[in-house]
Amino acid sequence: MTATFPPTQRLAAEALGTGLLVATVVGSGIMADRLAGGNMALALLGNTIPTGAILVVLILGLGPISGAHFNPAVSLVMCLTRALPWPEVGSYTVAQIVGGCLGTLVAHGMFDLPLLQLAAKARTGPAQWFAEAVATFGLLMTILTVVRFRIEAIPYAVGLYITAAYWFTASISFANPAVTIARALTNTFAGIAPSNVPMFIVAQVLGALAALGLVRWLIKAQRAPSAKKTAARE
Repeated sequence: MTATFPPTQRLAAEALGTGLLVATVVGSGIMADRLAGGNMALALLGNTIPTGAILVVLILGLGPISGAHFNPAVSLVMCLTRALPWPEVGSYTVAQIVGGCLGTLVAHGMFDLPLLQLAAKARTGPAQWFAEAVATFGLLMTILTVVRFRIEAIPYAVGLYITAAYWFTASISFANPAVTIARALTNTFAGIAPSNVPMFIVAQVLGALAALGLVRWLIKAQRAPSAKKTAARE
């Protein structure tokens, strides 16, 4: 998806998309927690389906404007692949973080909760950090390979991957530094204690870079033998 819109519109799309994503993550978490009657598996399912669904919608709608990164780790990798100019990675990241934090406030407002909160839920330890690295690795691997071979399927691939990763990762697949920061501002089902945020972000960045390195090797085209060498063998 090549961005051809002015910078202001691209940044607005990134902030809006990340905000709506976080509002969905936090809001569906609140609703699921209220309706599940203490059944954590049911609450997680109620949080998972809306998150995967909104990603499809947001990428379809905003992808043509900004590329629909909604994630600083994705923007970083897009810079490294020259799909996003280096001067824009900082502004994309700021827009994503600001949009995500506003999304948390929107979710709180919709459920008549205090707008300003800090999460108390601990999500830490080597297993959680490893899970975040795996989650982000898988997300970036999905994006980089599907962009190369089936770009029209990106919205569905990303939505389905996150839906699956909610369940196969111990961390419930944040896989996004901006979303991680925004979720530290809600003391609800989706929250993460602020002190746990830095290691999650480190793990996410490392997972994203690992995916970039592996995918570059996987899809590197092998050079055809030159005519001269072929003739010599014959």
